Amino acid sequence: MKTIDEQSNSEMSMLSPFTPVNIRICLVGEVAEDESCCEAARTFGVPVVTSETGLELINDYAWRTHFILKDFETALYSAIHKSKQCILGPPALIHAAAAKGDLKRNARPIYNYAMDGVVTCFTGVRKKDELTKLVNLIHSMGGGIRKDMNAQITHLISTHSSGDKYVYAKTFRLTVVRPAWVYAAWEQRDKPGFRANTEEFSSEHKLKAFEGQKICFFGFPADEHEHMVEVLESNGGIPAELDDPECSHVVVDEHATQVKPETRNQQTHILKSDWFWYTIQNGYAHEKEYLFGDYLHSIANTPNTDRRDSLPISFNNRKRKHFLQSEGSPSASKQRHSSDAHLLSVSSGSFFDCTSSPDKLETGIILNEPESSVCEETPAKKCSMRFNHFMEFYTTESNYVGILDTIVNLFKNPLEMSVKNNDALLSKSKIKAIFGNFLPIHEVHQSMLERLRAIHAKWSEDCLIGDIILQHRDDLIKAYPPYVNFFEQMKETLIQCDQEYPRFHAFLKINQIKPECGRQRLQDLMIRPVQRLPSVSLLLNDILKHTSKSNPDYLPLEEALKAIKEVTMHINEDKRKTESRIAIFDIFNDIEDCPAHLVSSNRMFISRCEVNELTNNLSGRGDSLMLYLFSDTIEVCKKRSRFNSAKSPGSTKTHKHVKLISLNAIYFVIDITDSPRAFALLCGHDKDNLYSFNIADEEVDKVIYLKALCKQMAENACRTDTNKPLLCRTSQELDVDISDINLSTLSKAFKLAARTRLKVGRAFSFNKTPSKLKRAVSTMMTPPFGSTSSLTPASQLAQMRLASCTNIHEVTQEDTCDDICNHSPAPRSVQPTRRIKFSTFGSVGRI
Repeated sequence: MKTIDEQSNSEMSMLSPFTPVNIRICLVGEVAEDESCCEAARTFGVPVVTSETGLELINDYAWRTHFILKDFETALYSAIHKSKQCILGPPALIHAAAAKGDLKRNARPIYNYAMDGVVTCFTGVRKKDELTKLVNLIHSMGGGIRKDMNAQITHLISTHSSGDKYVYAKTFRLTVVRPAWVYAAWEQRDKPGFRANTEEFSSEHKLKAFEGQKICFFGFPADEHEHMVEVLESNGGIPAELDDPECSHVVVDEHATQVKPETRNQQTHILKSDWFWYTIQNGYAHEKEYLFGDYLHSIANTPNTDRRDSLPISFNNRKRKHFLQSEGSPSASKQRHSSDAHLLSVSSGSFFDCTSSPDKLETGIILNEPESSVCEETPAKKCSMRFNHFMEFYTTESNYVGILDTIVNLFKNPLEMSVKNNDALLSKSKIKAIFGNFLPIHEVHQSMLERLRAIHAKWSEDCLIGDIILQHRDDLIKAYPPYVNFFEQMKETLIQCDQEYPRFHAFLKINQIKPECGRQRLQDLMIRPVQRLPSVSLLLNDILKHTSKSNPDYLPLEEALKAIKEVTMHINEDKRKTESRIAIFDIFNDIEDCPAHLVSSNRMFISRCEVNELTNNLSGRGDSLMLYLFSDTIEVCKKRSRFNSAKSPGSTKTHKHVKLISLNAIYFVIDITDSPRAFALLCGHDKDNLYSFNIADEEVDKVIYLKALCKQMAENACRTDTNKPLLCRTSQELDVDISDINLSTLSKAFKLAARTRLKVGRAFSFNKTPSKLKRAVSTMMTPPFGSTSSLTPASQLAQMRLASCTNIHEVTQEDTCDDICNHSPAPRSVQPTRRIKFSTFGSVGRI
């Protein structure tokens, strides 16, 4: 068996014993019938011959013959190849003709040029037969092979994600693929223009981060262990037990494990959890840099004061608590404000501003400042309650800015740098969606902290703390609303990216266990700005309580509290407007044939109300409608029934547009007093412009809804008399029928049957229906009330009801069987909705 280098050298030395003068092309077998191959062969201007086998030409060394073969795996191919003749596949001939070059002598058979420019190296392929086959296929597709890794290598073909060659390939960002990549490329050999080194094709066969490795997770909580196993399997790894002799790696939770676990295999790597996440993020991580034994050794030789964050989390919590009690703000031992009593609880999982990471509390700027010297100079002032509460404000602000710094330096900047280095963990748009509104908050609080630090360095009881807020009021108003308003969208984007992008997920996991994060997730850190302003308001209020009215800072503090309230109100108002505009888009997209001008930057969504129509002026009596109230108009739309949805299954819209009513066009809002849920809108002087409804939404109070509608009409018309458009009338005065507004579901079904009756009645008209069909219909539809000999088919359909379902309000005692059968009209629930009499409308028309 020859090595790869020996095989390459022997094939390169395949020279014919004679130097031919003439060149020709031989189309062998079925290739001669391929018109594209024949046309490509003629473009070279050399003789073109055809042959069934071509064997009669292999010993004619007066010619350099290029044999064009369709199959590279037959005995015929082997015989021609042994004669040291040039062999090409049809795709290679067509490619050479398209390049408009000469026929060059090729030492190896070339079927196509799918791997032209590709130089590969192998690792992990143990079977010689498989390796030989892979080498031949790569050569047949125009690729090259090298024994060792060097600067010419473009692809590493490997069966496992380990070894020196794999590390070299990942270090220099070379593509690492499985052997299946070669076989898949060969299957595509006849595809015109196919290239095996494209990202789209190679991505399907790239080696996963843990492929060929068996890994055990030790010391992790059950939910975290389950999650890591899922991540391992999705990245090609196999979960293993600690006593498995084939286990290649043991990943240990260094924060919960203090003793190195024992394994059966002495070659097993015992590593910190960082190795696992770095491997997912970068494709590999060198085991020597993450050994758990080295980690334990470093802890054993580190002073206690310097290794709080290296010990298990339960130990850290006790140390943090002790630190806060002994080295925190001077007011730590005092009785705290009831609303802030839990702010210093680090282990409780609270995300308030004082719950910073350990390094922020222990190595922060506050503790590095020479506070003791200041206390020696003015001990009385330092002990005042005003100073104590200022220190609390200063400490929380410093910790808050430290958290913002962590978000920028540990998350935002590295993600942006990965994009610049063409190794993006997230796209630019995703990074902007997460951090786009964050920097203004960071900048304004950095400026505020500088002012607080200056006051702390030169403390006096009459220093102006309130001025700091007042000077940054405009910046706070600009910075916070965009962040708070789109916080939920940002959070959804962050969670979505965490789930969809494994490398980004690993990036978050790596940073989460760093001391700067205090084992908190990025989304937990990003919620801090939402919580900061309410906390600032409480802190300023505490300072104000211990500031005398004669102090020059008293009035600035009062103004500062008003400024914070103003910022908060501005945030709420801006958030309300933003949510309203988003709601308008959602409503527009949910209504079929909705007018495009409904979406306007000057329009705001107010409320919605589900109603049933009591008249026929909009959609039809009894129809279920939705009233969307906006700041200047009402959108009336009809709920699409399941039947209509079935007729147009491609549509996802649940409502259909009926009418857009401007609030300026509504003359009066009328409370129908003899019904607890009925009301009407009068938009003109005649009955056709009276729209009456019954509120179907049980959670909507009619009085409150009508007053809100009148208030919105007054605001739209710039009037102060909000109750002027509201009138009270009875249903008789309006000539509105409210007798069946509380019909049961079955009665509503009969109303639907009534509308169907009108259509069927027209279809089965007495004058147009053939006699045979009329008799058939009469036979099928026997009424429950005696004979129907004198009824038309339309009347018979109207009478087709079960006797047990007759509405007692519709059949009176005077009704007799003969009346019903002979001349009485159908009950009201199956009658066409009666028209409103214009003569009884005068009471409203005179309003």
